[in-house]
Amino acid sequence: MAAKAEFRVMEHVAERRAAVEDRLRAVVEGVEPAELEAGVDAAALGGGKRLRPALTLLVFEAAGGGESERTTALDFAAGVELVHAASLVVDDIIDRSEVRRGEPSAWAAFGYGPALVTSDGLLGEAFALFSGDPAATRVVADAMVELGEGEAIELVERPESESAYLELARRKTGALFRAAAELGALAADADAETVEAFGEYAERVGVAFQIRDDVLDATADSESLGKPTGTDEAMDRPSVLQVTGKRPEAVNELAHEQATAARAALDGLDLPESEALRYLEALSSFAVERER
Repeated sequence: MAAKAEFRVMEHVAERRAAVEDRLRAVVEGVEPAELEAGVDAAALGGGKRLRPALTLLVFEAAGGGESERTTALDFAAGVELVHAASLVVDDIIDRSEVRRGEPSAWAAFGYGPALVTSDGLLGEAFALFSGDPAATRVVADAMVELGEGEAIELVERPESESAYLELARRKTGALFRAAAELGALAADADAETVEAFGEYAERVGVAFQIRDDVLDATADSESLGKPTGTDEAMDRPSVLQVTGKRPEAVNELAHEQATAARAALDGLDLPESEALRYLEALSSFAVERER
């Protein structure tokens, strides 16, 4: 089942990835000076699943977006990936991780100062893509507030219960997933209720994704995962396994609960059947069954 879910999701991502990559490349080519372009290029075009921009495009299609709005949807998709890339640059500095996606992380390749400047550059380029739409700008700004609060809480305050951990995961990961989906709905000119429902779906998927990340960090090997494992334990950073004391199998059930709630949010929309909707349903399964 895991392999099937991963294949279905990554199949769709591959179909849309070329367009996202082209848009990201166009953004990177306009960055100045050359030193900043090098950092932004490595961070933005260095690979990755591209799940967040895929989510933006999937929601756009499922919400009935047409060809006339696709350019906006693509800008929003590229923008949310740039925000995600900026957050990873900072994450690797905090974690002192020297590897990202099998390559040197930004700080390992360029140094701490240039890496921080790269993160700023990525965010600047992202907000340039959102700037024509106040609602989109607000959605991403809200997500960044949540993300920053989550990172700060993780550094200074250890969650001591399952509910506290889930709230941390919502802020660290779920908030940007929510933004990605809401951006797709906004690009499709969806009503406020539809935007909110898609956001609820994606936030739940993001929390499931974070739970699975914690499990993989504890159980996978670095080579197959494409980044160092055991980071949570090495840095004494709270993970769902440490907070709950549950075994990986039981923790995966928490992720499945989130995925079920995500699908319920989709069901509440009463959307017409479409390929995009089927992939959104598959994404909720992929989040909890993936192996990297």
